[in-house]
Amino acid sequence: MAIRIVQSATLSAENLTDSTAHTLIVLSVTMPEHLSGQSQLQIRLARARMQYADLAKNALTLETPAGGLQRWVVLDQASTPFQRHTQLRKALKPLLDEHPAALAIVVLGSEQERAAAAQAAVYVAAVNAAELPKRKSQSQDKQTPPVLETIHVQGWEQPDGYASLLAQAAGNLLTRSLTVLPPNMLTPTLYRERIRSLASEHGWEITEYDVPALRAMGAGAFVAVGQGSEPEDAAIVHLRYVPKSMPPKSMSEVSSSTAPAASVPKVALVGKGICFDTGGHNLKPARYMLNMHEDMNGSAVVLGMLQAATQMALPMQLDGWLAIAQNHIGPKAYKQNDVVTALNGRTIEIMHTDAEGRMVLADTLTLASRGKPEFMMDFATLTGSMITALGDRYSGVIANQPALLCKALGAGHSSGERVNAFPFDADYDEDLDSEVADIKQCTLDGEADHILAARFLSTFIEGDVPWLHVDLSAARRKGGLGAVGSDVTGFGVGFGLAMLQALQTRPTTKE
Repeated sequence: MAIRIVQSATLSAENLTDSTAHTLIVLSVTMPEHLSGQSQLQIRLARARMQYADLAKNALTLETPAGGLQRWVVLDQASTPFQRHTQLRKALKPLLDEHPAALAIVVLGSEQERAAAAQAAVYVAAVNAAELPKRKSQSQDKQTPPVLETIHVQGWEQPDGYASLLAQAAGNLLTRSLTVLPPNMLTPTLYRERIRSLASEHGWEITEYDVPALRAMGAGAFVAVGQGSEPEDAAIVHLRYVPKSMPPKSMSEVSSSTAPAASVPKVALVGKGICFDTGGHNLKPARYMLNMHEDMNGSAVVLGMLQAATQMALPMQLDGWLAIAQNHIGPKAYKQNDVVTALNGRTIEIMHTDAEGRMVLADTLTLASRGKPEFMMDFATLTGSMITALGDRYSGVIANQPALLCKALGAGHSSGERVNAFPFDADYDEDLDSEVADIKQCTLDGEADHILAARFLSTFIEGDVPWLHVDLSAARRKGGLGAVGSDVTGFGVGFGLAMLQALQTRPTTKE
């Protein structure tokens, strides 16, 4: 996504919309004096039997005499970022539906109001500017619609030219573009090829641990899931970003080091990458197997964050760990009552083969924690019980330090990607007691499975590493969510980046 931003801090009433034929005008709760009286807006409001205050609920469409299309909306800065993003998404939709090559965003009000409105509107416009990959046949007489190339911002000038917001939008688009790919076009083999290409493009170091290597290492939890596919193309992929000001060490040096490699924070990001989930021997019914190609969404969130962090030149070291596999049914697939040994030596009794996400994440978290990060965060479309608990408007977070939950709630609020916290009490471990192994993978009751999954995963983290688990119950919502208008939301990129930026103040001291 390469959108050019043209900024102007000044604004005159006479040339509000000279820049393009498609214009979003964002107003403050107090009507500007030059719009009172017999302005076009007032005439249009009267015709629609609306008051100025109604623009805070529903944007108004106005067609100019020259044929331009305007959308007028009042943005109340007392509302939450999520509410503002939702309001702007709905206001921008008719404009973006016409696939303009250029869009004008005009912001009015106080300096604080103009700054907040411009930042939110640019992000919402950029994140919805590109269409997700489709495989529809195009008729010869139907041309591919143009993409948004330029946004003219009038009324506020952002010091960084909105570069950080555009990077975040591009990261979200990468996450969604990968997630919607059909499963035959994103097998573990094909996914790993795409990841290598991204690593080459962005200068990330990459190491791939394939099934033979993991089997030799003793990563039995991951191998149990990966061995059911033919070919055995599953792998744990390790990516590494370091800021340009920090000379990179080799991965072997980093993994053997007992201290941070430099003065910048060192963070591990872990993502579940199940390219398709049949449920294994505990086969899903058709209704619940639909869209299971999106079960790799957590790994796509990590890739989106890594790309955005690279473009933003975040001053921290990021290690991305992607658990790439499929959960298939077959003669070699793992089954109920199997007992497998994980990388950290713990034995696991298999209770349900559709709880494969926590299996591949277990060994991946062990590897990630051995790199001794200052903070770990994993992303996964992990449990149906989280969707039952929250629906698809929020995602759930669980942490091994209470202070992290406070920071996560703050990051969810500020990013407009809302999260809710769940308990992490040790007495839940009783439900995972096994008579034949060190731990059960899950229970068959389903009660509080999102909490049990987090308790299970925590036993595979080595060392006293602050850890946040993000169960992506808001990865898909019909009609979109917050800033994003597509069903696949890319939820997690904005939230994750907000967490990373908060971590630059080193909040993860051991408690």
